[in-house]
Amino acid sequence: MKLPALLLTLAAAHAADTGWPAYLGDKSSSHHSMLSQITPENVAKLQVAWTHHAGGADPQNRSQLQCNPLIIDGVLYGTTPDFQLIALDAATGAERWRFDPAKEGLAKSGVNRGVVHWGSGDDARILYANARYLHAIDVRSGKRITGFGKNGSVDLKEGLGREGADLYLTANTPGVIYRELLIMGMRLGEGPGPAAPGPIRAYNVRTGELIWRFDTIPQPGEPGHETWPPDAHRRMGGANVWTGFALDEARGLVFCPTGSAAFDFWGGDRTGQNLYANCLLALNAETGKRVWHFQFVHHDLWDRDLPAPPNLLTITRGGKRIDAVAQVTKSGHVFVFERATGAPLFPITEKPVPPSDLAGESAWPTQPLPEKPAPFARQVFNKDLITDVSPESHRAILERFEKLKQHAPFVPPSEQGTIIFPGFDGGAEWGGAAVDPDGVLYVNANEMPWILTMVPAKGNAGATTGEALYNQLCAACHGIDRKGNAAQNVPTLADVAQRLKKPEVVALLQTGRNVMPAFAFLNETQRQQLADFLFGEVVNDPARKAEPGGDGSLATSPYTTTGYNRFLDPQGYPAVKPPWGTLHAIDLSTGDYRWSVPLGEYPELTAKGIPKTGTENYGGPVITAGGLVFIAASRDEQIRAFDRRTGQELWKAKLPAGGYATPATYSVRGKQYLVVACGGGKMGTKSGDAYVAFALPD
Repeated sequence: MKLPALLLTLAAAHAADTGWPAYLGDKSSSHHSMLSQITPENVAKLQVAWTHHAGGADPQNRSQLQCNPLIIDGVLYGTTPDFQLIALDAATGAERWRFDPAKEGLAKSGVNRGVVHWGSGDDARILYANARYLHAIDVRSGKRITGFGKNGSVDLKEGLGREGADLYLTANTPGVIYRELLIMGMRLGEGPGPAAPGPIRAYNVRTGELIWRFDTIPQPGEPGHETWPPDAHRRMGGANVWTGFALDEARGLVFCPTGSAAFDFWGGDRTGQNLYANCLLALNAETGKRVWHFQFVHHDLWDRDLPAPPNLLTITRGGKRIDAVAQVTKSGHVFVFERATGAPLFPITEKPVPPSDLAGESAWPTQPLPEKPAPFARQVFNKDLITDVSPESHRAILERFEKLKQHAPFVPPSEQGTIIFPGFDGGAEWGGAAVDPDGVLYVNANEMPWILTMVPAKGNAGATTGEALYNQLCAACHGIDRKGNAAQNVPTLADVAQRLKKPEVVALLQTGRNVMPAFAFLNETQRQQLADFLFGEVVNDPARKAEPGGDGSLATSPYTTTGYNRFLDPQGYPAVKPPWGTLHAIDLSTGDYRWSVPLGEYPELTAKGIPKTGTENYGGPVITAGGLVFIAASRDEQIRAFDRRTGQELWKAKLPAGGYATPATYSVRGKQYLVVACGGGKMGTKSGDAYVAFALPD
């Protein structure tokens, strides 16, 4: 080939390159790519193109890496398990630069699921949040842009609408860009202790200036204020967007899925419907004004916050194309609305649900459920669904099952023990769903029962102050018995004295670490008393009692919980009959299913002749014009490709650690790649630090 022809060919290939420019593929949260080089016919030839070990993994503390990276102009932007921002050559995996907040004296904590890109002329930046800060990073140098906020960072605790400096706040998931606005959410505390409010906020992308704020716990005089106690805006927390957004740029509408109000499991101090918790809010992206909303759970008592961004799509009814927005839920439902007005596109019925038997609680009498599509996870866990993977498993689960409250959807929390099914992590989870141009939605689901047991917050009558504080603040994760929860990456505290010194524990209560929130609202006396309890010491110091809060009177809730506990058999398998993890294709024009298949397997059970069970899974699917659905997510640390038309599994590959993140697909110089972050660390699996990219052989 002559040189001019070669240059033209290379130029054409470069022009055809397709990136992954926004979290989950685009601002509509489609998870969809028009790339078609990889097809059902050749996908079995996929091989590893490159692997980049980003560093920062912490196997001892089960670190995680859940980032859905961006790929723009041949550069991949992602994060590490220890919250550094990195830029890689997307064709080779070679590192170009990295930004470490710790080297600039900034806190790092939580988990990161993605970043935001914005550019205008010569100004191009990555907006990336971690801990309480939002950073603006130059795409060429990897340095903070000093004209943004204060020296390149904005403190997200400022501008909450009320004092919140000592309350836990971080940002797991990226915001979305509308013109020169970055619309942001955040993650907050949800326990029985004090919690920050969760307003939705828009910042000037160049300067970091706060432009508008929508208060999800309405102020006096605002619509929805009457659905809370009169003083709720001054003391209640939560109702935050922790999952990300979807944006209709043409209409100037941003769709915001909100979480539950705090405390998750007892709402006697927030009597009412509690707008705008558990809502899909359509806001004017320019002004933050509400256009419409729909509430999925009234007065939530089950931590049924919306788990993922909604999907914007177009469906067909009677030959007419309708712009729609679809929201998946932890309960395994899909709600579909007309995008501009919020009108339901399938009927929704308010169903009567049981009352609460907890002191002071007033459960809402009805909850909304769509008539179509049918749920993508089973809804009732009865004796017929008790696991049969072995006679021993069946007997053990039956014995425990008979001591719990009889299960039905929306049975309120109880001291007897309430089954949550689908569990706290779905149904749908934060990986979200994908949609294609034909109006078909692809969603992976967990079919795991969990057990929620409420206990009095201050324990027995003779409880020490430290024990009372532990029960209020720590037991929900670490358990009343302090044994932790390996499946939830929660360490035991029973042996904390063997691993840490007491001053280190006191410091951690102030700062938090990784996914452990900070309890900065505790005063020094309370932190010392809590540490005394963890170290098995009772210190009778009258001076401590004299300080505010010295008697342990902290939480307004009279209850806490024994923790987030999966319902498992003695071998660690789910208590319910398989499938335990599934993948579905649902035609949202008709509400009918095209296919449903198990996702993942336990090889040892397959070897015993048990049909593929599926596994618990985290991270969403990616779909392509080439006719494929790519997804990692499963506990068996595999990434898979399914035929988009039939659901047939066509390819899988073992990853260096669990791919509990949504993949991305892109092309560089005409070659299509598939990349996934392999951080592991969930469900008791090992931690990792790798980005692995696959491609067809040259």
